[in-house]
Amino acid sequence: MTGPARAISPEEHLEGERVTLRLVTLADCTERYVAWLADPEVSRYLETRWSPQPLESVRAFVADMLASAHSYLFAIVRRETGEHVGNVKVGPVDTRHAYADVSYFLGERSAWGKGLGTEAVQLATDFGFARLGLARMQAGLYKENVGSQRVLEKCGYVVEGVLRQKLVLGDRRDDHVVLGLLRHEWLARRPEGGA
Repeated sequence: MTGPARAISPEEHLEGERVTLRLVTLADCTERYVAWLADPEVSRYLETRWSPQPLESVRAFVADMLASAHSYLFAIVRRETGEHVGNVKVGPVDTRHAYADVSYFLGERSAWGKGLGTEAVQLATDFGFARLGLARMQAGLYKENVGSQRVLEKCGYVVEGVLRQKLVLGDRRDDHVVLGLLRHEWLARRPEGGA
């Protein structure tokens, strides 16, 4: 597995059919980005919803991600327009046990329901296994967030467990669904049947 050195440079992009992933930069920290986090529909399942996210906080978070040797925050960019429509994060990476979390959101509502999230998660998953040498990737979500669960399942993740009533959603409790994907499962899904 790759050590703490960065596995991707700011100039490098991960290319898909309809989206490109590139590291989020401070230039991406705009009022539009802040508006995504303030939109109750966008942030419904994000932990950032619990407190206001002013531009200074967004910039500080992105600066931390850029400085981190154990997390990769990618901008999801539409290839056809160059528009930044959301983010996908791989991390934190546990180098000792060779696993990482994956999480994402689409801030632009016009990007919803078009498969862009699925493509972004697949690119991030490929990065985790191929570039970081991970043995496992995992994600957690609110049980009610069936759209995100479908995205992960399309990328090969399987439900590994449910932590009952772990999370608070509005004025009620919700289950926390944990999904995972192992390296050999990822390899079996690859078109070329391996690395």
